[in-house]
Amino acid sequence: MALKLDKTDRKILELIQADASLSASEIAEQVNLSQPPCWRRIKRLEDEGFIDRRVGMLNRKQLGLNVMIYTEVKLTANGRQAVGEFEEKIRSFPEVTECYVMMGRTDFLLRIVTRDVESYEQFFREQLSQLPGVQDINSSVALSEVKYTTELPLGLV
Repeated sequence: MALKLDKTDRKILELIQADASLSASEIAEQVNLSQPPCWRRIKRLEDEGFIDRRVGMLNRKQLGLNVMIYTEVKLTANGRQAVGEFEEKIRSFPEVTECYVMMGRTDFLLRIVTRDVESYEQFFREQLSQLPGVQDINSSVALSEVKYTTELPLGLV
């Protein structure tokens, strides 16, 4: 599919992904448009799926969620038949903030956010390790955050 984005569309997307609370008139001012055509562009970008949703970014550490863990999960051969069931169960765990199906030596990569190592251990023992078809779980604790962004590299599109 050919992207139907011009320079103004890209700038609108950059502004929205940096601060979703900006009003259409604030965005219009920054992209040198009047408010009505800017609002129409934003609406078109939403309708065409370029803007998936607008959210507020919370500070996990301020909320006491101090530990971030990346966990690789490998399913048994039989477990692969129940991938959908595994995925559905993973979606129900609020601690799992991201889940990806992987190619290579593991089947899934999870990003887990929790209060502390003890609460992760409880989640691991009572939830994650109890899922049917799980063969191996390998977890790594992130010590510090060097870069974290949700902004996509729009200069590449």
